Amino acid sequence: MIRYVICLVLTMLAAPALATADIVQGRGYIVVNHDRGGNVVEMVKTRARLENSGQKVWIRGYCRSACTILTTMRNACLGPRATIGFHAPRIPNTNIIPPYVPEIMASYYRGGILKRWNEEWRYSMDMVKISARDYVKLDPQTKICPPGSKDPLAK
Repeated sequence: MIRYVICLVLTMLAAPALATADIVQGRGYIVVNHDRGGNVVEMVKTRARLENSGQKVWIRGYCRSACTILTTMRNACLGPRATIGFHAPRIPNTNIIPPYVPEIMASYYRGGILKRWNEEWRYSMDMVKISARDYVKLDPQTKICPPGSKDPLAK
């Protein structure tokens, strides 16, 4: 049984991301738009690339699952109407929560978000959605994109 779980975890970690982000590169900014999450290890790599880009990262629309680790980047802000969604990380098409993945995700959270993650959300099979404003209430270090800044994707 242990071998089976280890094989499943390694397969999940090695698999490409299941949900791809709509990441748009602009002049001096990057927009992450309607990101459903996906493979946590791949998102850790995406986070490193975005955080080290030297550009502002605007997270807008919905940001769910693995995407939530992007919210605490020093160069990120949440669109005022963004929705952030949390749930237990799972091996695809199962209810198996792989070892270490919840801890990897927790390492990127702070304040009330970390507390809620550790106490509730990491066990939830259902998506728990919160608004950008509620997110900031739980983690005041996270920024809402300033109202004066133009949403690069707004028409």
